[in-house]
Amino acid sequence: MKRLAAILLPVLLLASCDFGGSTQSRYLSAYGPPQPNQRAPEDPGAALPDDVSYWAGDGISGSPLIKIDLSAQKAFFYKSGKLVGVSRISTGDDGYETPPGSFKITQKSKNHRSNLYGVFKDKRTGEIVNDDVDTSKDKTPPGCVYVGAPMPYFMRFNGGIGMHTGYLPGYNASHGCVRMPHKMAKVFFENVSIGTPVIVER
Repeated sequence: MKRLAAILLPVLLLASCDFGGSTQSRYLSAYGPPQPNQRAPEDPGAALPDDVSYWAGDGISGSPLIKIDLSAQKAFFYKSGKLVGVSRISTGDDGYETPPGSFKITQKSKNHRSNLYGVFKDKRTGEIVNDDVDTSKDKTPPGCVYVGAPMPYFMRFNGGIGMHTGYLPGYNASHGCVRMPHKMAKVFFENVSIGTPVIVER
């Protein structure tokens, strides 16, 4: 009997990890603070310690320019040609690649939310009924409301693609956007303006 209980207990525990009807979202949790039983990283969106990102641009004037290196998964911030900051990033996953090219910042939105990716919540209870919504494919079920994924400090530079605070698992994981640690998204946001050049390279 004890042996049977030892076998069944892990099975029951695994079965209880189902996300259906949960108030926690797998999709949105990637953008927020760690969930219970997770070790708190140094940045709310970081899965790994960040020994790459830094900022040394305060008090330095000059025209801003951002270079995004897709292969290195880093973003470089320049003022009048001088490198003043580097950020870890996570760019587009397979099928959602971040396209290379020369662009410009066309929008800044501090408290931006995605109009394409997010969750469906029950209007009455607030429970999440679908935590991986793509509004181009999924229709809002009756009695539900769509809640877009948060993208703080959003800097749009190529159609629907922009830089913003997001989850950094250590590899390409986004739907095309350039995710950054919160502290770096904030400082990049504060130092760019509409028209700032953004160069994306492979």
